[in-house]
Amino acid sequence: MSILSDLAATIEARKSADPDSSWTARLLAKGPEKCAEKFGEEAIEAIIEAVKGDRAALTAEAADVLYHLLVMLAARDVPLDDVLAELARRQGTSGIAEKAARN
Repeated sequence: MSILSDLAATIEARKSADPDSSWTARLLAKGPEKCAEKFGEEAIEAIIEAVKGDRAALTAEAADVLYHLLVMLAARDVPLDDVLAELARRQGTSGIAEKAARN
């Protein structure tokens, strides 16, 4: 199992945890909208570090982005495996062709 799969499983388990004992449970208890907002905040922080060129800070922010993406997905009951399956479906297709197929 990959670290992302392990993390997604931990996040899923935290859905039933006490929000006073788990940051993940606290986020999930606030609802999908708050989880999405937090994901957006972390994404902006990653963008800022990418622009600044601070490799270590970008690495840390990227980890935060991945964690909060998984929390947001869990808040909407979208399994990581569904996202991975979509990536697998797109594999081998050029980005230009994939975008054209959406229209």
